[in-house]
Order: sequence, then structure tokens, then C-alpha cells
Amino acid sequence: MSKNWYVIHTYSGYENKVKANLEKRVESMGMQDKIFRVLVPVEEEVEIKNGKKKVTQRKIFPGYVLVEMIVTDDSWHVVRNTPGVTGFVGTGNKPIPLQESEIKAILKQMGIEEPKPKLDIDVDQNVKVVSGPFENFVGKVLEINHEKQKVKVLISMFGRETPIELDFNQVEKI
Repeated sequence: MSKNWYVIHTYSGYENKVKANLEKRVESMGMQDKIFRVLVPVEEEVEIKNGKKKVTQRKIFPGYVLVEMIVTDDSWHVVRNTPGVTGFVGTGNKPIPLQESEIKAILKQMGIEEPKPKLDIDVDQNVKVVSGPFENFVGKVLEINHEKQKVKVLISMFGRETPIELDFNQVEKI
């Protein structure tokens, strides 16, 4: 069984209460290995009133809470029987997981980024290009930009040294 994100429907205005109740139930019923994260999707909204800047949290999907979980009969019952939950979004009794792209977009909108890949390579080291138009070329690392997840590599092409910029996941240590 794999873990996925699911959407649960709640009574409107009860999203935070459902999150708190569900987290307590996961703890008390020992379901940490099946139910991982509970999110109320919110985004910050900046309002300017009387010349004062006010930042508020606005629910992106009022009446809905996201749960990262592995669906089993037990975990389904824990979520389904949490006070304030009216059901899973899906067909009949079968919850339908969110697509990877959907959850990434929601997390990004909330300002939560997935962990960025780490690079175990230093400047002046030789690397092999593992994907893209320069696949299988070998070059020397000129610079590393951790912010943009880019690496500049000097490769030899047509008898000339040419610097190219690649993503972290396009190179590997030799």
C-alpha cells in the first residue's frame, strides 16, 4: 500500500477543529504509520485598511481538509469517524487520491515546498551528465547555485571547452 493525499469533506468552519481532532485520534489510536499529515489548505492574504497592512490566512478550499495517509479499513474508519468529518471525496466508500501534480500545486500555493535535492558535488570535481541534450558528456564543475538548483559545468565539445548550465538532477558524481 502506498501513501497518498486524500481530500476529506468537513462541516464548513470546522476545518481546524477536524485537523486537531484527527491529529489527536491518530496519536491516541497509534495510527502514525498509516496517517501522516493533516493540512487545512490556506494562503496568506494581505489587506490594507486605513493605511495599515494586515495579513490574514484565507482557506483555499473551505469545507475541505487534506490528509496524507495509507488507506486501510482501520485508517479509513479513524478519519471517517472523526467529529466534523462528513466523508472522503471519492466514489461511494472509495476515496480517490489526489494526483502528484495537484498536491504539489496546492503545497506551492500554501508556500510549502517539497524538500529540494541536495548536491554531493563540489566545484572542480568531474561529473557525468545523465540527462538532456548533453547526456553522457563528462565535464568539470565551475560553479554551483544552490538557490536555483543549477550547476555550471565545463564540457569539451568539438575540441572546445564550453560552459553549460544544468539542473542538479542532470549530473552525477564520477
